[in-house]
Amino acid sequence: MSEYTEAKRMEAAALLRSGWYARYLWVFAAGQLVLVPVSLLWHGAAQAVVFAAANMLLVGGLSVYAARQRVVRRGFGLKHGLVIGTWSVMFAATVVLGTEVFRDDLAFTVVAAVACALPAVAGAVTERRAA
Repeated sequence: MSEYTEAKRMEAAALLRSGWYARYLWVFAAGQLVLVPVSLLWHGAAQAVVFAAANMLLVGGLSVYAARQRVVRRGFGLKHGLVIGTWSVMFAATVVLGTEVFRDDLAFTVVAAVACALPAVAGAVTERRAA
């Protein structure tokens, strides 16, 4: 088998098995629908404990899941960096605006939770198309 044929076979296998990343992103997006309201609407020690525990479960669980995957497709690092980078900006803006301008505002919290989930949703949708 030529190197070219072997490379094509490996790339096809990577694309076939890369659906895990879309599932990862859907779970991350769903997590935003919990974490954003907890971070904006709850206050005090209970909020800190629940937020830390939920965040640890989400990020820890997703990290273990990702580490167990044997295949990533070409361009994965760039895509993941863009998704997480965009989410980071959205979440930081959400926390700043939600604590300084829209404190305890339910409408803002709902919009912010959806906005924080959107980068992961967009990544999951485009990942399904690429696979």
